[in-house]
Amino acid sequence: MDTEKIINTITNIFEGADERDWSKVKASFADNVLLDYSSMNGNPASVLSSKDIIAAWKGFLPGFDLTHHHVTQFKIEQSDNTAEAHFFGKADHFINEESWTVEGSYDLELSIEGNDAKVTKFKFNLQSQSGDTTLPQKAVERIAKK
Repeated sequence: MDTEKIINTITNIFEGADERDWSKVKASFADNVLLDYSSMNGNPASVLSSKDIIAAWKGFLPGFDLTHHHVTQFKIEQSDNTAEAHFFGKADHFINEESWTVEGSYDLELSIEGNDAKVTKFKFNLQSQSGDTTLPQKAVERIAKK
């Protein structure tokens, strides 16, 4: 499979999240995904349905006025019907004049069927965060008030 197609599948997750276009996000995920944010939140990795991941993101990201994810420096390795992707990401989150930035690397696995790639493993490796680290809680509170 064309490397650009794999990168496009991945970037659609981040663009879709920023645009709150959940169908765009869902199109890039397999039905079930091993999700691992343990480096950030301490929770163990677990297999979740793509619907559950999107529901969790819907309960968080719209609490911000704006989010911007930037992913770069992709390294893609393919074999038969799978691919591994390693890349760097930076996510800026805004509420009013305040911001919270998270930076780290990602390790993703994708299954490839014909001309279609779907993310089956999504791991974030936290490197740093800066800005107002209370913004995530404020975002959740804003969602709860809606």
